[in-house]
Amino acid sequence: MNYQEVIEELHKLANPDKVTFKKQKFGVVAHNSLGIYHKDLKELAKHLKKNNTLAIQLFDSNIYEARLLCSKIFDVKELKEELIESWVVTFDNWEICDSFSMGLFAKSKFAIPKIYEWSTRENEFEKRAAFATMAAYCMADKKAENEVFENFFPLIVKASNDNRLYVKKAVNWALRSIGKRNKDLHQQAISVSKELLALNTKSAMWIGKDAINQLTKPKVNILDYPRKIYRP
Repeated sequence: MNYQEVIEELHKLANPDKVTFKKQKFGVVAHNSLGIYHKDLKELAKHLKKNNTLAIQLFDSNIYEARLLCSKIFDVKELKEELIESWVVTFDNWEICDSFSMGLFAKSKFAIPKIYEWSTRENEFEKRAAFATMAAYCMADKKAENEVFENFFPLIVKASNDNRLYVKKAVNWALRSIGKRNKDLHQQAISVSKELLALNTKSAMWIGKDAINQLTKPKVNILDYPRKIYRP
């Protein structure tokens, strides 16, 4: 499909009721949204495959779902820092932030430097992108050593006092994801969670308490990455 055919297909899938539902149910407030669920965009992406030219055209259309689709068909190996920065500053809800963070940023060579850089950003969804990328990086790079993730803990502690909903949820997500990577990081993540409780601020305590609850469940799934070192 060419650009015009994809846009036509998106309009065929449009459902204004879904725009309202996503806003009320999931807090997704999206500019110029057609009302298409993620699962339908994923199915469309399978047919399109990787196509960077088309992906950029879709993002530049300013149609919300076309931008989500961009994150699914862009080839991460061709990602440039300038392009990342031009995209991240446009994010205005958690869904598009997470779609790019999980689908592209965490899989790119820019993942770690952008995690550090964005963790100090003021904009809510640029800052969320740091921790959404961090959370996704736990699975994206299965060979990374523990030190990489141990170095993320100070970023988590520093951001834990940010009470904005979509920042603190991403910080919590990142902490839990690191804690599920292997048995050693699991214990360290619990220790960091207890450290957050001791900060005695509303957001830090929420992050810490929820992380402890999730990481100490009897059936919590602790992985063993990198497998060559951490085995049961």
